[in-house]
Amino acid sequence: MDTEAVRSFVRAAELGQLRHAADELGVTQQAVSKRIAALERTLGVRLFTRTARGVGLTLDGQAFLPHARNVVAHADRAVAAIRRGSRALRIDVLGLRSAQAVVLHDYWRSHPETALDVVTLKVDDPRLAVAAVRAGDVDASFRSVTDPAALPHELRMIHAFHSPLELVVGPGHPLASARAVTPAQLRGHRIWVPGIAPGSEWADFYDQLTTAFDLRVDAAGPNFGNEVLLDILADSDDVATLVGSRDRYVWPTGHDLRRIPIARPTLAYPLSLILPRENPHPGLRAVITHFASLAPLPEDIWLPSWATAPHGGDGGRGHAPR
Repeated sequence: MDTEAVRSFVRAAELGQLRHAADELGVTQQAVSKRIAALERTLGVRLFTRTARGVGLTLDGQAFLPHARNVVAHADRAVAAIRRGSRALRIDVLGLRSAQAVVLHDYWRSHPETALDVVTLKVDDPRLAVAAVRAGDVDASFRSVTDPAALPHELRMIHAFHSPLELVVGPGHPLASARAVTPAQLRGHRIWVPGIAPGSEWADFYDQLTTAFDLRVDAAGPNFGNEVLLDILADSDDVATLVGSRDRYVWPTGHDLRRIPIARPTLAYPLSLILPRENPHPGLRAVITHFASLAPLPEDIWLPSWATAPHGGDGGRGHAPR
């Protein structure tokens, strides 16, 4: 199927006149008319009827239009895949306060000339993020596919950086005065992490974490957002939560919340980047190099089994889940 004929059909359908479609496409009206006539012969149906104002869609044309738009969109993405340097680098992060966004912001501050578009797909299923990278909707996604067999061959997952976890508690919590805590000291305490979506990478992470250290991680109840979670922690003497050390949180001064490092071992969340195996956006190379420049973590760290290997520094050998 001639994609330019499909494009001509879409623009004519949206503008209602062949002449306007021709002007926008930079060709003659006769060329647009011939393209559409050839497309109708290929499909074996009439797509347009003549009207006093220009052209209108037949029932077949109405049925074909949404599919034709998809054809044009996929063709445009295919062209963009080999011209990635001409547009902004588009990276998906889990949230704009997340460690991924913080590190990307640090990179952009030192490279303000970089055309960078940071987005949040707002999907819990890693397969949807993989599909977005595969389709070219984003150039890379900060997601992890815990089963390597589920990653399409044309994509790859590389290590970005490890995010050490911190315990967040209110002033009345028994651990509030600690300067650091060990995983063993967390046993028996309620660690509330609302919003653990089944099938997500973080669900797998917390499953392995609780098994490895006999911890009580509670995901019960609706997730009303970080602000409500922090409000609850401020008033509680028995609830804690876990956050990444680079995650950005803001709370009222009166909350007097404490962020406490976890050590011996450091519990680290492995952050990976999913990107095309062939012809990735040229701007990704410098971003990945920036990840390698981040301060290394202690050698004594715990990582889940699916953590990808660092590319030269950033965090030690790691413990296998036990």
